[in-house]
Amino acid sequence: MKPLRILMPVLLCAVAGVAAYAYLTRSDPATGTAPAIAGAPATASRVVRGEYLARAADCVACHTTPGGKPFAGGLAFKLPFGTLYSSNITADKTTGLGDWSDDDFVRALHDGVRHDGQRLYPAFPYTSYSLLSREDVLAIKAYLFSLPPVAQATPRPDLSFPFNQRWAMGFWNAAFFQSGRFAPDAGKSAEWNSGAYLAIALAHCAACHTPRNIGFALDHRNELAGTVVNGWRAPNLTADTRDGIGAWSDADLYQYLRFGHAAQHGAAGGPMGEAVENSLQYLDPQDTRALIAWLRSMPARTGDHPVAVNARPETVQASTAYTPSPATPADLQGGLRLFAGSCASCHQWSGQGAQSDYAALIGARSVNDPSGQNVTQVILHGARMRIGAEEVLMPAFHAAFTDAEIAQLSNYVLFQFGGKRGNVTAQMVADQRKN
Repeated sequence: MKPLRILMPVLLCAVAGVAAYAYLTRSDPATGTAPAIAGAPATASRVVRGEYLARAADCVACHTTPGGKPFAGGLAFKLPFGTLYSSNITADKTTGLGDWSDDDFVRALHDGVRHDGQRLYPAFPYTSYSLLSREDVLAIKAYLFSLPPVAQATPRPDLSFPFNQRWAMGFWNAAFFQSGRFAPDAGKSAEWNSGAYLAIALAHCAACHTPRNIGFALDHRNELAGTVVNGWRAPNLTADTRDGIGAWSDADLYQYLRFGHAAQHGAAGGPMGEAVENSLQYLDPQDTRALIAWLRSMPARTGDHPVAVNARPETVQASTAYTPSPATPADLQGGLRLFAGSCASCHQWSGQGAQSDYAALIGARSVNDPSGQNVTQVILHGARMRIGAEEVLMPAFHAAFTDAEIAQLSNYVLFQFGGKRGNVTAQMVADQRKN
């Protein structure tokens, strides 16, 4: 009897564990009803609606390599535990989604499970797309399947153990994810609910602007408080007036989201520049305003990297468009000379920008952040956006300057245009070259 007394509790625990796992990883069969989206009216065809929704979700950014065929996949995601590659989501039957049924496609976006039953990694934001209505998911599929199929195999993930075990993602889902459709808040306006659906379900803003916990899931206690993504610092989007967007006007936010630039706030770069170029500039103005209405409701949080923006530092006030501040410390003279030779003609010593508003530096969070994270990134890798017919270009200097020179230049930019003492080092630049 003694072995039985020992075995029974073990069996009960095992049964309870299996039941808990099944419950926590269950699929929600609800089809869901999306709030009204101005740019994707119900009267439009499924393909037309799907094109707008796919743009709002910025699918092309993650599923296209630089210079590659749209939606053919292969973009590398470098994570702390290895590298993943985005999938080919064209209708090619061999390397893409051509053999996927409607239910297969819905299951992938709602539950994070592939056509073959294997689990997807949450680098694909099914944790957000789960909120989409079934009809919106199928509209996106209809649009993707209306495009020419591209035969391009997806590279295999290069992940360390145990992260290379897809089945283990079931336990991650049990801990951090629950399938479910968007539920409108009856206490909020129709505009707010539209903005919430756009931001949370489609654009998945939190994926870039929310820090992650030890399990690499979003830390919802610090929702939108800012974090680092692919070497770029995604800023705080909460209502905090110093560290977030609480001091921005609605007009500022509208300009930034639609055009990638707002006066006294600088220009978008890195992943945000891509989001503006591929997605946000195409939103219906009414949808942009809905997105702003939702952003305004985010509670203020300081995050773990507060940055105080000084739009009128003494260094700028002591400069003209053609002459720098005379108070530059001796240890920043090297950075000053580099700026004079490669940057001043576009940005000017006053930071106002010579030929384009996009070159203005005054008030930008990046030049006020002593870590110099984004300043270093844009010097190394440059920036490029196409907004309407205008192409915005900042050349990359990774091949022109050494790590030490880029550190000097970054620290000078922080001093001249933010009044801050930067702490960028050559080693930090070397690390950022890898991103």
